Amino acid sequence: MRAARLILIGGAVVSLAILGQRPQAGKAASGRPTLEDLRKGVGFIPTPVFSTEQDKRLLALFEGLRVADVSDGMDSVGLHGVGRVDPAVHALWRDTRKFTHRIVGIAVTARYVPARQPPHPGGEGFDAWVGASYRERTPEPFVPLLRPGTCLVIEEAVGLDVGSIGSNNIMGWRLRGCVGVVTNGTARDTDEIITERIPLYFRGPGRGIRPGRNEIESVNRPVVIGGVTVVPGDVVVADGDGVVVVPRPYAERVARYARRVLKSDKAARKALYRRLGIPEDESVK
Repeated sequence: MRAARLILIGGAVVSLAILGQRPQAGKAASGRPTLEDLRKGVGFIPTPVFSTEQDKRLLALFEGLRVADVSDGMDSVGLHGVGRVDPAVHALWRDTRKFTHRIVGIAVTARYVPARQPPHPGGEGFDAWVGASYRERTPEPFVPLLRPGTCLVIEEAVGLDVGSIGSNNIMGWRLRGCVGVVTNGTARDTDEIITERIPLYFRGPGRGIRPGRNEIESVNRPVVIGGVTVVPGDVVVADGDGVVVVPRPYAERVARYARRVLKSDKAARKALYRRLGIPEDESVK
């Protein structure tokens, strides 16, 4: 039996087998994958790896920026219509005083697909089957990648009534530094998640547990959320206007332009607040 190969991603050592990626064997001299490689499966969009310090520096540029500002910044670099997630993916809860529902984070991704094994018929052995399913078919191998500043992005099969995200595991992710979660799927325990005040952007409630409904396909590979491709390391910004994803190569330029937009907007609104006799709030400070 061959030993699993390990790689370092986001400060965590992770097995290639866990990530759903295979070592490239016998690559052709041209650098293109061989027929053998293609049969085993090849990913053509690479997963970039950034240090904690690199992420911190980038997140500082986006601190306090709104989706609207970032959207303008995307236009400024020629990314018209790029990165704007379908508004059906929306905030579970909103805080219009302190804006704690907002997300600015670095994407770590996971993809779940519909289960391909028959469900348990119920009765004897059900609990053991559930436990084995969580361990073997639908675990959370992305957890070691979560760190301060992470935004967990989960691609789920749209229309599947499954609560891959719940009030318990989302707190565990938050404990590791995850600033929020974005998914094109569903979540359960939504009353409790609102009470916990952990930012979540999703399509709507899901009731079922993962076993028998989905299985993990990959971790930290490109995913698609609301019509937008998210590559690990991209910047995710979310607020009441929805979610926008900034491709990492453009992020600094986008942030600088967006900062100018926000600064100008705050100054203009402050003047209007004074004329209208409205007390200043967090949005203009």
